[in-house]
Amino acid sequence: MKTILVTAPYILPHMDRFRPILNKFGFKTIEPEVFERFSEEEILQYAGQFDGTICGDDRYTPSVIEACSPRLKVISKWGTGVDSIDAEAASLFGISILRTPNAFTVPVAESVLGYMLAFSRQLPWLDRGMKAGQWHKSIGKTLSECTLGIIGVGNVGKAVLRRARQFGMRLLGNDIVEIEPDFLLEFGVEMTDLATLMEKSDFISVNCTLNPSSYHLINADSLSLCKPNAVLINTARGPIVEEGALIHALEIGQIGGAALDVFEVEPLPLDSPLMKMDNVMLAPHNSNSSPYFWERVHWNTIFNLLKAFQIDIKDVDLLRKMEKL
Repeated sequence: MKTILVTAPYILPHMDRFRPILNKFGFKTIEPEVFERFSEEEILQYAGQFDGTICGDDRYTPSVIEACSPRLKVISKWGTGVDSIDAEAASLFGISILRTPNAFTVPVAESVLGYMLAFSRQLPWLDRGMKAGQWHKSIGKTLSECTLGIIGVGNVGKAVLRRARQFGMRLLGNDIVEIEPDFLLEFGVEMTDLATLMEKSDFISVNCTLNPSSYHLINADSLSLCKPNAVLINTARGPIVEEGALIHALEIGQIGGAALDVFEVEPLPLDSPLMKMDNVMLAPHNSNSSPYFWERVHWNTIFNLLKAFQIDIKDVDLLRKMEKL
C-alpha cells in the first residue's frame, strides 16, 4: 500500500469523501493540519514516509525533494501554479509533477474586474463614508474611460481582456511569448513593451506566472513610469511585485492605489504598512474562491495522482462516479 501526504488546504476538509476512493486503489493517507501551506521544515517532518503528495503551495525545495527521495515519486499540485516546487530537482530525482491548468481562470478574472469596478466607481469608499455619517460624493469614472494593461496574456489574462472589452476599455498586453493574432484582432488588444504599458494604463493587472524572469518585475523602476492615478492589481503571485517598492510608490503618490490578493510573505504580516493604507484593497489569497471550480480541481488532482501511479482510470468523470459506488 502506498502512502499519500495530503497538505492542500482546500481538499483536506473533504477527505471523508475522497479518502475511500484513494483506499480503493490501495492508498492510505497522511492528513496533517495545514494553515495556508507547508514550509520546508514541516514537509521534512514527513520525509521518507510518503510515496506521493497532494499539495498546495508547499515549499518543495531541492533539499526537501532530496530528503523525500527515493520514496517520493509523484507531486500532484492542487491548482495551477507550481512555482513553489523546484522542477529541476524533481526531474533529477525522477519525481513527476502534475497540476490542473486553467484551474481558476473564471473566478480570478472576475476578481480583477471586481477590483476595477470598485476603484472606478469608488464603491468601498462611498460605503465607508456613509457608515461614518458622511454625505460626501466622490468622483467616479466609467471603465470605458480607462486603459487596462495586462501583464501576462495567458488563460487568466485573456479572460480578463475578454470581459474588459465588454466595458469598452482600451486594452494593452505584455508577454514574453507571442500571442495569437486572431485573439488580439478579435478583442482589440495592443501588445506593447512593459514600459509603455506601465506609462499608459489606468489599471495594471498582473496575471503572469512567477519565474526567474518575472520575479520583482514590478519594481521601483517600473512603478516610476505609472500615472499618478494608476491602480495596480495583483492576483497572480506575490513576489512578482517588489512589495517595498510598491509601498513607497503608494506613500509618495507615485501610484494611485493597489488591489492585492497575493503577497511576498503570506499571510501578510500584521505590521505591514499596506494594512493601514486607505487606497489599498487587500484579500487573503482568495481570488480562486469558487466551490464549483474547487470541486473540479479536487477531482483533477486525484485523477492526476492515480494516472501518475499508472492506475487505469480513463477520465475524471469515471472517477467521480466511483464516489457513488
